[in-house]
Amino acid sequence: MHLEEIAVHVAPGAHAVVLLDQAGWHASAELVVPPNMTLMPLPPRCPELNPVENVWQFIRDNWLSNRIFKSYDDIVKQCCQAWNNLVDQPWRIMSIGLRQWAHRF
Repeated sequence: MHLEEIAVHVAPGAHAVVLLDQAGWHASAELVVPPNMTLMPLPPRCPELNPVENVWQFIRDNWLSNRIFKSYDDIVKQCCQAWNNLVDQPWRIMSIGLRQWAHRF
């Protein structure tokens, strides 16, 4: 369903490339890839190629590190708060995901 949703937002005549890591749940023999889309798996063990890894690191560094959580519910609460803090800063999300080396070419 996620790929179908992406596919409907691809401009007519255009083709989307979706980058994904090689997590087990990203691969399935039953996965149907829309004809206007190509899946491009990143090489294994290359987090530097996946911009979202910097987002997770930023969240850990700024809101979740050096803490003692009281319970599972406290972990979930603090993670949700950290995520909401970041969502309130879209400019920060854009800057975290940039790869300066990718813009040299």
